[in-house]
This record gives sequence, C-alpha cells and structure tokens, in this order.
Amino acid sequence: MCLKDMHLPLPALSSSLRIGNVEIRNRVALAPMSGVTDLPFRRLAWRFGAGFVVTEMVASRELVCNAAESWARLKNSGIDPHIVQLAGREAHWMAEAAKIVEANGADIVDINMGCPAKKVTGGYSGSALMRDPDHALSLIEATVKAVRVPVTLKMRLGWDENSINAPLIARRAEAAGVQAITIHGRTRMQFYSGKADWDAIRAVRDAISIPLIANGDVDAVADATEILRRSGADAVMVGRSCQGRPWHAGVLAGAASQPDAAAIAAIFAEHYAMMLEFYGSEIGLRHARKHVAWYLERFAPDIAAAEKAEILTSKDVKLVSDRVATAIACSGLEPAREGMAA
Repeated sequence: MCLKDMHLPLPALSSSLRIGNVEIRNRVALAPMSGVTDLPFRRLAWRFGAGFVVTEMVASRELVCNAAESWARLKNSGIDPHIVQLAGREAHWMAEAAKIVEANGADIVDINMGCPAKKVTGGYSGSALMRDPDHALSLIEATVKAVRVPVTLKMRLGWDENSINAPLIARRAEAAGVQAITIHGRTRMQFYSGKADWDAIRAVRDAISIPLIANGDVDAVADATEILRRSGADAVMVGRSCQGRPWHAGVLAGAASQPDAAAIAAIFAEHYAMMLEFYGSEIGLRHARKHVAWYLERFAPDIAAAEKAEILTSKDVKLVSDRVATAIACSGLEPAREGMAA
C-alpha cells in the first residue's frame, strides 16, 4: 500500500524492515560509496548498528572477467545481510555478475543507477541508464531472473530537471521483480550541488508498494525524521555524513551513542589498523589518507596546517596513527551533528 497520506505515523528509525525475505534490523542504512565503504569501513558501520551496509560499486563485466579489484570488493566478514552493488550497461554481464555474487554469499543484489561520476556515466552505466528506461529495464529484468535473492535498485530523480523519470522507472522495476528502491533526491546533473529534494521522492512512493529508502542530505535525527515525513519513505540511507564517522548511521538509528573525543581517537586507531591489514601497508596508506583527512576535519579542526600536511603525506604508519589519535583525543570536541551531508 502506498503511503499517500501525509498523516500516517512515521516508522521508528529503530524498527526492523523486510526486503523480500531478508530482515533488516533498523531503518538507517549506510550508502555504497566507491573508495569509501570498503570492508574495514563497512565492518565498523555494521558493528556500530547501521541497519544495513552495501559494498562499493562492483563493475559487472570486470567481475565476470576476474578483475582482482572487483573480487576484493565482494569480501565480507560477519556482516549480515551481505549486500553487493553491481554496476554495468549490458544485461548479459549484469546477470552473470549477479550469479557470481549470489554464489559468493550475497543476500541482496543492488543495481547502481545513481552514480553521477563522469567515468561511470561516460560508459553508459550508473545514472546514465536513466536516460533510456527501456534499456535500464532490460538490465533489471536480466538481473532479477538470474538470482533467487532479492534484487534492489538505487537511482536518482532523473538525469536532469527536464527528465524526472524515477517514478516511471520505479513502477516498471517493481513489476520486473525488484524488492526495494532507494532514491537520492537530486538529478544526475546536480551531482551533489544544491539541496536534495525530499518532496520529489514522494512521487516514487506513490508509484510503488515495495519498500522505499530515501537518501540525500541526511545528517541528523531531525533530518532523518523529516525526510521520512516528506517523502513517505520506509527508511533512510546516509552516505557522506558518515565520512570520518563510521558510527554515524548507528547513532541515527539509536543503536549506538555519540562517542566522545577519547572514543573517537580509539575508533580512528582501529579503523586505520584495519585498512593497513586489509590492503597492506603501502596501498593501505594511500587508501587511508582520505579517511585521515575526514577525521581531522571533523574532530581536530584546529590542528596546525603544517602538522596536518605532514600527517597526510607521511609514509610512517606509526607517526600517522599516533599523531591523529592524539590530535583527536586532545581536541575535546564532540562529534558535529551537522556537516557534510549524505
């Protein structure tokens, strides 16, 4: 039943949700973010109580052709459900990749039709698929038919303001067997500029009866509540607001408390060590730099520019770990409740 009545009670963020036959423990999910939501990040977000977490985008053709990076993105460790996001432009590769991820333990397969990056849309994947709904549906149908596990879809409102076709695609996707849909409240041409249009997501709610997840500019509990009210969605997904805060989705869901400065320093040290273990020291250092920068920006904003530059360019693992943990612990700052938005 569509939530067309603005006065229906809002679902509690802490309450469970079902996607097909999969139980979701609460209604605040961590968005898939390429280069961010690797296994170390997902493990932390899951431990702190995110309702569900999604892998980085996995390129379907590269996976089928045994690209090492694609296979690395499939890795899981105690996260349940295991949700893998696939991207591609050809139905054959999407179907074959879906079979592979199901065989390797995926509980849900998510289709990427929302990524706005030029390197993705230039290959006619991600949000570029929204420019050709018929072709997009051929990918969706092939993926659904290829697996027994639920298939979900993540997309934007449309390609640009003149082609807001998410409701149409969502309706057809549900008819094809998709079990849940996530909408980011911007068009592809907006990238992440301006403000996400939470009200525009409601048209998708009115078009489908399966679970709807709303995404875009959710940073605080008040935002999560408001996006549910205005969109009629069943759950929220947070992305950029979790950068430097892998615990944040769990906090919004009421599953974790806001950590103090000392706890954040300890979380950073653990996160850093996990990345080095996962990637190896040399590659791990490179992957960790963006995360180090986010932690410092949020929790040690007054650190001297020269010290920050030394930390971000250092190849000394112990120096980086010790300096960042000390800077955070000594800052005395509490986590900002507003800031970079999802």
